[in-house]
Amino acid sequence: MEYNEYLLKTKSLLESNNAKIIAHYYVDELVQRLAEDTGGLVSDSLEMARYGAKQQESTLIVAGVKFMGETAKILSPDKKIYMLDMEATCSLDIGCDYVNFKKFCDEHPDREVVVYANTSAEVKSIADWVVTSSMAVSLVEHLTSLGKKLIWAPDKYLGNYILEKTGADMLLWDGSCIVHEEYKALELRNMIKQYPDSDVLVHPESPRSIIQMAQVVGSTTKLIEASKNSSKKYIIVATEKGIFYQMKKYSPEKIFLEAPTEGEGATCKSCGRCPWMNLNTAKKVLNVFKSKSNEIILAHDIITKAKIPIDRMVNFRLNNVTHKAS
Repeated sequence: MEYNEYLLKTKSLLESNNAKIIAHYYVDELVQRLAEDTGGLVSDSLEMARYGAKQQESTLIVAGVKFMGETAKILSPDKKIYMLDMEATCSLDIGCDYVNFKKFCDEHPDREVVVYANTSAEVKSIADWVVTSSMAVSLVEHLTSLGKKLIWAPDKYLGNYILEKTGADMLLWDGSCIVHEEYKALELRNMIKQYPDSDVLVHPESPRSIIQMAQVVGSTTKLIEASKNSSKKYIIVATEKGIFYQMKKYSPEKIFLEAPTEGEGATCKSCGRCPWMNLNTAKKVLNVFKSKSNEIILAHDIITKAKIPIDRMVNFRLNNVTHKAS
């Protein structure tokens, strides 16, 4: 099917269901285009949820992974939230299950619990704070200045990055992203030699050896901004390739390269793909309402409890931005 046909059918679907698409930077380019061209949003996970809460539409279609749909539901409990695919989850979410994480927290009652946005609604409901990668360091610095001892979950690489930046007293959960964990330092070093006129942009969920070679380390939004501002011809990117659509849109003259995830002789030298983000397809946009099994349903109690640390995050972020601007 041609893109224009997808677009016409999607517009009709959204209009008849009073719906809007909110999509993550990592999903397929075609899905990102459909979100943009139908008046929706393509953004990071927090802004997706915040944006959805401000819309008049009664229904939101989330193109991303399940925790994003859950966060949208927490901030928009009266709206219907549909995933393109309910099997689209996240290794960080899977690796931090509620029962075991609660037990871990209960063993350290003197510590405040800080969890990354890439966690389930149930895990968020027992946290004191929820953070995104863009504000994790500043929040932990703030809590450390107040003398707080912390628990961090789930990503150990992002946790170690925060520890190096802040010196916080922080216990780390042993979780990781299956995409970012696979970037290889030796192969990246060789790629930099091959493309000396390059900047290396890295998400902080990556191993320390990869972070050390980066010109910019940051959230998806920060990496897109860095790609726009870079004066280099080549941009080597260590995060999910779906982000290339936005980067190329702003800088069509630059050449974007995937950071390597495999060594010499491998069939796939750059296999950095999230299998769950790739479940989001344009065809599923058109079929989203055919099955009623892909609606996000959360218990009222979970929504109420999880909203507290999310609201704290939003307020901290707003206050921090306001303070910097003044």
